[in-house]
Amino acid sequence: MESRTVIWSGLDFSPGTEGRYLEGMADKRLEERAASGSQAMRRPTADLLETFENPHPKRDYVVETVCPEFTSLCPKTGQPDFATITISYVPDRLCFELKSLKLYLQQYRDHGAFYEDVTNRILDDLVAVTRPRSMKITAAFTPRGGIRTNVHVEYRSSP
Repeated sequence: MESRTVIWSGLDFSPGTEGRYLEGMADKRLEERAASGSQAMRRPTADLLETFENPHPKRDYVVETVCPEFTSLCPKTGQPDFATITISYVPDRLCFELKSLKLYLQQYRDHGAFYEDVTNRILDDLVAVTRPRSMKITAAFTPRGGIRTNVHVEYRSSP
């Protein structure tokens, strides 16, 4: 009987491999996209985020924004990762504008990064442009391989 190697979506199903990831498969695809000059492959930037003056800066109140269609790429497999991003913050002087947030988040569609990195980078960028009193982001990623992952990150300004 002939032994064959079957490769599907970056997984190696050769006898004895139990479907291990082929190292470098996704990385190579991501590098090829980046080398093609695709603007979508550029590292996401906070430059797209716009702000406006908080209409009630003397009051603490919570703004909650839910983004149910977030997409990024798994850097290991090159497959899309889907999540609902929930941003809750108490603004100080500035609030972020929603259309600019949408455009900012869309930059991640062709960007390869792990869940933890994506969530922390979004928090860092939003905190940098708005300087809120506090901010919390929850990224609820859809199950992959029967495993669901939620990443929670938080920022609190110094008193």
